[in-house]
Amino acid sequence: MSDKKLFSSPATLNPPLGNLSAEKFLRDHWQKKPLLIRHAFPNFEAPLTIPEILTLAKREEAESRLIMRRDEIKIHGKNSGKHTDWQMQQGPFKTKDFRAAADSVWTLLIQDTQHFSHEAHQLLQRFNFIPYARIDDLMVSYAVKGGGVGPHFDSYDVFLLQGHGQRRWQISAQQDLRLQAERPLKILSHFKAEEEWLLNPGDMLYLPPGCAHHGVAETDDCVTWSIGFRAPSQQEITMGFLDYLRDEIKLDGQYQDDDLQMTSRPGEIGADMLLRVSKMLDEIRAAAADKKRLQQFLGRHFTEPKSHVYFDAPEKILSLRAFTKAAAAQGLMLDLQTRLLYDELSVFLNGEQLCNADSRNASWQTLADGRALSAVQFKAASPAAQALMYEAYCSGYIHLA
Repeated sequence: MSDKKLFSSPATLNPPLGNLSAEKFLRDHWQKKPLLIRHAFPNFEAPLTIPEILTLAKREEAESRLIMRRDEIKIHGKNSGKHTDWQMQQGPFKTKDFRAAADSVWTLLIQDTQHFSHEAHQLLQRFNFIPYARIDDLMVSYAVKGGGVGPHFDSYDVFLLQGHGQRRWQISAQQDLRLQAERPLKILSHFKAEEEWLLNPGDMLYLPPGCAHHGVAETDDCVTWSIGFRAPSQQEITMGFLDYLRDEIKLDGQYQDDDLQMTSRPGEIGADMLLRVSKMLDEIRAAAADKKRLQQFLGRHFTEPKSHVYFDAPEKILSLRAFTKAAAAQGLMLDLQTRLLYDELSVFLNGEQLCNADSRNASWQTLADGRALSAVQFKAASPAAQALMYEAYCSGYIHLA
């Protein structure tokens, strides 16, 4: 990988939206309506080949699923007719698992391919006109002819990029989102296609949340790359904030009712008690309205690694002096699994708040935006910032380029 490719500013990469500007796309389509982009990636080179995809599915740290569909004709009284049997297996897989699936129509899904491939991560960075806090992962789908996961809808935005072979997509704005019962997948019961396209390598389809869609492989070498975005539910955000407050806020008050009146209904939770408890919760309401505290929560929440992610420290850890010398000659790059974000006050690295706002943050912001620092950029960082980067290097969050 050349220095020019590694250290190119993400701002220099044109968004893969055809003739549409990022501003127009966000205004007219983002979370509003689908968009088909022909030749979004002219002469597209996939991050992984099909053999590499199959090999990745065998790794324990890769989150993979094998979806198999078998269509059968059954004659059984009123229930006679065509019946579809869906099965799903979780990875890691062995070669024999793919051989066993040969009697079915199957699809292999692998999440977070950007954790295992620099090329996959660079593909994900082509969508950096959207904040990293919103970007989730790059999933790959490899299917034989007829393969798919059934008609469904997602609760998040997604770009569906055709990498190899062909896939036919049908979409619908239908309001009937009832699901088939007793399925290992969330498959719509009554999908009614309204539009249809055949995608070739380099073509891409954007779908907003809730848009029903159905993709079917038209070739035996069908590979589709899905760029998915985080759309946390209100439940997830609220529970995450409460978990954050449990560790960050200390409430010293105690329930008091020194004006308690005699009651003839001892089993009742009275209005006075409700009012007192409501006032005790005022500090939580105030915390949610506190901009600084909310920023701290969001920074930690959106950089928290997924539960299956682990970091490995370098086999031979350099001293601070040796690290500084090497980084000043080679530059730095984030680990493929690292999440690094910043706001006007702080920098957040893999769920931790690193430092407060001062001159050190310029280098961290450069690292967060480009996911790499050149040797020149590292040398321009303050000694305090370089020392923090060394700590991150020791944890496996940052590597010498």
